[in-house]
Amino acid sequence: MTLGRDLRAKLADAVKAPGSPSSDYDLNRDVNLAPGRVLRPAAVLLPIEIADTGPRLWLTRRSAQLRHHPGQIAFPGGKRDEGDVDLVATALREAEEEIALPRRSVEILGALPCHETVTGFSVTPILGLVTKPFTPRCEFGEVAEVFSVPLHHALDEGRFVIEGRMWKGVRRRYYAVPYGPYYIWGATARILRSLADRVAL
Repeated sequence: MTLGRDLRAKLADAVKAPGSPSSDYDLNRDVNLAPGRVLRPAAVLLPIEIADTGPRLWLTRRSAQLRHHPGQIAFPGGKRDEGDVDLVATALREAEEEIALPRRSVEILGALPCHETVTGFSVTPILGLVTKPFTPRCEFGEVAEVFSVPLHHALDEGRFVIEGRMWKGVRRRYYAVPYGPYYIWGATARILRSLADRVAL
């Protein structure tokens, strides 16, 4: 399929493009971060599937019962476990656990620069193409919903907005890229913005 080949080439070029790490603090320069802070390694998968209506990106809505980022829109992913050989393995394992995406059905294209979260993680976004149809299924207790959005929407710079809310008594600004009933914001939107800066669809 020409669309698939063209998209793969664009995304493969995107992960090779130069870029700096991003952070939940990018829009809040008044925050003083400790230079010696230790961040926990984590990874997320950006699973992109070629559908009849065009390429789509799979996302999750996290359970409202989770300690970190409850109810937020997120990529499948999580912290690195001791048994993970690398962060690609982390992203694939988490995607298989959270949304039932078989790791053998994902072609890894590469990694984007790390993203630091307010919860103390250094998250490596792994870009992957879903090469076989799969039936998404939520991991009980962690994922409330699995859904997909058009990739063109998620990577359209014109759809990104900068908004703010109170956090620990201070107003913090962040990126958001809403889609229908889904409010995509925070780290997820920031990582998407990093990808949007690198690829034109």
